[in-house]
Amino acid sequence: MKQATTVEVWGGVECTCRRVGDNYSDQLVRNGHRERLDDLDRFADLGLRTLRYPVLWEHVAPESLDNPDWTWPDERLARLQELGITPIVGLVHHGSGPRYTSLAQPNFATGLARYARMVAERYPWVMDYTPVNEPLTTARFSGLYGLWYPHGREDTTFVRLLINQLYATWLAMRAIREVNPAARLVQTEDLGQAHGTPALAQQVTFENHRRWLTFDILTGRLTPSHPLWSYLRTNGIAEAELQVFIDNPLPPDLLGINHYATSERYLDERLNLFPGEHALRGLHHAAYADLQALRVEGAPVSGPEALLRATWDRYHLPIAITEAHLGCTREEQMRWLYQLWQVANRVRASGVDLRALTVWSLLGAFDWDNLLTQDGASYEAGVYDVRGAQPRPTALHALVEGLAKRGDYAHPVLTDPGWWQRTIRFDWSVKAKDDAYCRA
Repeated sequence: MKQATTVEVWGGVECTCRRVGDNYSDQLVRNGHRERLDDLDRFADLGLRTLRYPVLWEHVAPESLDNPDWTWPDERLARLQELGITPIVGLVHHGSGPRYTSLAQPNFATGLARYARMVAERYPWVMDYTPVNEPLTTARFSGLYGLWYPHGREDTTFVRLLINQLYATWLAMRAIREVNPAARLVQTEDLGQAHGTPALAQQVTFENHRRWLTFDILTGRLTPSHPLWSYLRTNGIAEAELQVFIDNPLPPDLLGINHYATSERYLDERLNLFPGEHALRGLHHAAYADLQALRVEGAPVSGPEALLRATWDRYHLPIAITEAHLGCTREEQMRWLYQLWQVANRVRASGVDLRALTVWSLLGAFDWDNLLTQDGASYEAGVYDVRGAQPRPTALHALVEGLAKRGDYAHPVLTDPGWWQRTIRFDWSVKAKDDAYCRA
């Protein structure tokens, strides 16, 4: 069979079910998709044939795994089959599981494995799974920055939440493959890069090792010679817990790379240059500003193409961009998505096994500008705007349809650079006399 000359276009529904304190916030309720079956017909009409889709533990078994309610996923997955759309089923998406568990508890891993087996038994035709979306990102926000439950702010909590999620993934895929040996793991993770001043060279180096932890651990690369082996061990992870992955690695069948305009960071100890910015405490520095690199004049930026190539060079495993979204004006949303489409095809043409670009947040996203710490503060439209009685197609609609059905799209807006390529992007300047910055 002749290989396609362009990457495929996939879709995704922002489906985070996050916990802050004792309160849950559910994107599927807020965007209305919990009540609209015909959204799936809309996605099919766009030309999408693969969809990242939730069958979340919190939804199906909120009170007990002994009393699951399959009504919603039964209806939705059956409709996807009828439409000829392949689901990549997600089981936990930035969540902490139902109230009878949490990312910090040992029963999270065993509970997710039990739930995963139940899903596989009920839908034996499903081939692709993401048991836990972005484990590293979730561990940072829940265990290091204190934003989500259980609101940890120390390295010991961070590494425990990360290992619990990865062990849950390991157990879940074993359970799924006992039912369906051919089932595939699509492991997603945000990918960025840290940059910073010479004074923060150690912190920059540490964070650039840390960004690979999800994939390094699953693939069995985190051995005693790994730069972060001692970091994990001294923060409470037993050698036996890491040995599980060394002895029985779980290399993803597809590395799902999520990259945003905020993914690359610039670290600077000169807090006086950034009034009003929150100071972080790092492993190698007491206090520093952690800023969006694109917003800092003078800060280096690698860009998604270099990051995708670095991923391929490190793992030589198939790749897909599993989230592509920008919260901005309709013109800038179009430019961001189209430029990622061009990047993906250039990378593919160079010999990298890059399969797809996923249009994320088809129905938009709520409150990601405050990292889901508030409800009702903001909404970013996606391919559809859900603020009316029915989802309304946005300017992205024609672009996505063109890419999915015809392999390209032309519009005068796409010839202009995006804000991330213009000087209007700068909020800060760090041009110093020595002009020296640390690169990974």
